Amino acid sequence: MTSNKRRAFLHLGIGSFGLSVLPTWAQADWPSRAIVVIVPFPAGGGTDAFARPISAVMSKSLGKQVVIDSRGGAGGNLGATLAARATPDGYNWFMGAVHHAIAPSMYPHLDYNLQKDFIPIAMVARVPQVLVANPKKIPGDFKSFLETAKANPGKLNYGSAGSGTSHHLAAELFKIQSKTDITHIPYKGAGPALQGLLAGDVDVMFDGLGSSAQHIKAGRLNALMVAGSVRNPAIPDVPCAAELGFADYNVTTWYGLWAPKDTPPEAQARMLAELKKLPLDALVKDGWAVNGAEFPDLTGADFGAFVSAEIKRWAEVVKISGAKLD
Repeated sequence: MTSNKRRAFLHLGIGSFGLSVLPTWAQADWPSRAIVVIVPFPAGGGTDAFARPISAVMSKSLGKQVVIDSRGGAGGNLGATLAARATPDGYNWFMGAVHHAIAPSMYPHLDYNLQKDFIPIAMVARVPQVLVANPKKIPGDFKSFLETAKANPGKLNYGSAGSGTSHHLAAELFKIQSKTDITHIPYKGAGPALQGLLAGDVDVMFDGLGSSAQHIKAGRLNALMVAGSVRNPAIPDVPCAAELGFADYNVTTWYGLWAPKDTPPEAQARMLAELKKLPLDALVKDGWAVNGAEFPDLTGADFGAFVSAEIKRWAEVVKISGAKLD
């Protein structure tokens, strides 16, 4: 192979993520160019809703653009695969979600391993799951919805961000606990699923509050139940699952930032320091409050341990529910 061909080979990439020779880490110069964060879902979903403010605040703080690269597909697994192959130079990062803790139990083969190919940096948002309905399709409250679902097995349907996502498994868990049969309609991301719900193409959706809060407050969606044992301050009039007789229905949608394996420790430390500043910024503080979210203090190994526990938890739900890829 000639020297020119060798150089060309070393710089072949997938999208904007080249398999290039890893440059020497220069802490004093970081960042000297734009930072890229892969978001593995289309715009309009929960991951995107939290990634955008983070990008805006960090771009201002660092003086360099933090670019969101939306790579939706395969229930978030396409973007995760691309992120796992990204150059680990401190300029490529991955913002994943609870979906990626579910995927190992749903997909027979993944081209990435969340625990081996990534380094956990921090959880950046956590919101409860909320059951939302199209008010023209499901005009009543939770009780009337449940009665309708029980009386008409298989006739009501729910949208999700795709098979194996938290929307899918949250619904399957609800079906087990409520002894109902509701048909799954998978979409390619939470944004498209929400649009389907708003258009009346599906009846209900088990969504993270972060992406549906604005539609609930505007009256475009009817919130029937919020998961957990307490009401959420962003939607205080919506009853929680425990009030409605489902004390064990406690589902949260969480989002986190990872680095590709072999990212220099100095880069990880610098990024974590930036992330810890975010809750102090008004854009993040107010945005999280509006969406009923919290910014947990869960970083590094502690975040990694949490993810491991989530992988085990959702594996059990998949096993009991018999959930499959549609």
